[in-house]
Amino acid sequence: MATETNQVKDTAPKAAVKRKPAAKRKPAVRKVTAKKPAARKAAPKKAAKKPTNDFAARAQETGRKAFLASLGFYGKAFEQAQDQFSDLQDQLATRRKKANKAYSELIKRGEKVEKATKSRIDGIELPEIKLESLTDRKKLEAQLKKAKARFAQLKQSVSFKAAA
Repeated sequence: MATETNQVKDTAPKAAVKRKPAAKRKPAVRKVTAKKPAARKAAPKKAAKKPTNDFAARAQETGRKAFLASLGFYGKAFEQAQDQFSDLQDQLATRRKKANKAYSELIKRGEKVEKATKSRIDGIELPEIKLESLTDRKKLEAQLKKAKARFAQLKQSVSFKAAA
């Protein structure tokens, strides 16, 4: 045990041994300065690791993750493009259905107008015109006048509107 106490005394700082008692020391003069924020204690430095296979593995893993992130970005962009394309296809299909429906309705309307016009034209009695009767200009003009009046009536009844 004696050797252990000697070792303790040897490792003690020498400044503590030579220190004067508090009564003999001069009081220290302090300078008034602006208070500084308390400095944080520096973190203990870790011993630098030697580059090993661990570093290479981390670098490889980081590269792989960057590749996978870019691949995921590409996949997401592709899915969004596919969704937009399918939405446009759906819109196009609905517009085609509407166009076909409108076309069918126009055909039905045309058939009704045609039928109404034929039934009214059948009501007009047109005598057969022979080449010999063409010489009688007064009869021809009277028939033309009658036909024009009848067509004007038909036009009003069907209510055709002039194209703009």
